[in-house]
Amino acid sequence: MSTQSIPMQPGCPEPGYRELLATSELENRIEQAAGLLSECTVCPRACRVNRLDDEPGFCKTGIRAKVSSYGPHFGEEPELVGRSGSGTIFISNCNLACGFCQNYEISQCGHGDEVSAEDLARMMLSLQRQGCHNINIVSPSHVVPQLLEGLGIAAAKGLCIPLVYNSGGYDSVETLKLLDGIVDIYMPDAKYGRDETALVLSHAPHYVASMKAALKEMHRQVGDLVVEQGVAVRGMIIRHLVLPGNLAHSEIVMNFVADEISRNAYVNIMAQYRPAWHAGEIAQENPVYRCLKRPITGEEYRFAIRCAKEAGLHRGFVEYL
Repeated sequence: MSTQSIPMQPGCPEPGYRELLATSELENRIEQAAGLLSECTVCPRACRVNRLDDEPGFCKTGIRAKVSSYGPHFGEEPELVGRSGSGTIFISNCNLACGFCQNYEISQCGHGDEVSAEDLARMMLSLQRQGCHNINIVSPSHVVPQLLEGLGIAAAKGLCIPLVYNSGGYDSVETLKLLDGIVDIYMPDAKYGRDETALVLSHAPHYVASMKAALKEMHRQVGDLVVEQGVAVRGMIIRHLVLPGNLAHSEIVMNFVADEISRNAYVNIMAQYRPAWHAGEIAQENPVYRCLKRPITGEEYRFAIRCAKEAGLHRGFVEYL
């Protein structure tokens, strides 16, 4: 696949990374991010392994990112999909280890291939050529340096569509600061309201504090979601997966979003939980989590919707169960 320079598209959005490219600041950010890999502090786990020597940390990823697949995706939020799809790049492995992950082949088993920065650039440019509205990086938290290097190459060759950072919400604020002016749309999860649940279900120490700090930094950078002609161009989309038995403590999450992020925040309250990966084992080992063996009920979903409405939230969710 060719990476020859392509012309800017008429009416193409001018994302922030192009301005940084013009001032050499993008190159500076790429270098700063690469420096995080020598004693890795890219994500909140701070494994401090030397990934420059290809030593993997918790995320099972060394010097190169792995990609499972890429292409136009039509299963995301309507504001990302538009008419031509979201240009999604699925990163393999994850800095979370969610015991109920429905994409465990990718996130936990590492299905995919190692790629170079040039490979990532080719993917981004290909997605733009196919007419996608954005470049949507799924599970980027552990490979920010590699993604920035690929973005730099792609931007120099004409990439000009918004960049979406689609994460589990377990992100380092210091790493996110390197993305200020680069990422146009943040799409983090706000998975849990209590740390004990995050530790059992996702093996994520201090998830709540990390998630809250990360979402505040993301919102500081891009603000609430801005949609033009039905397509998102900037801002933040927050995802919250309803878990059976209210294990996610949706009331805590919704109050946090309303009180500390924005009452105009776009919140996708998701109902697609089903038992997957190790959910059955977790349920069998701990009676507190035995409800993980079943899907959520309509009443559980409606409870999460009520929590959002009572907190003053009003964008992004519909009651459909």
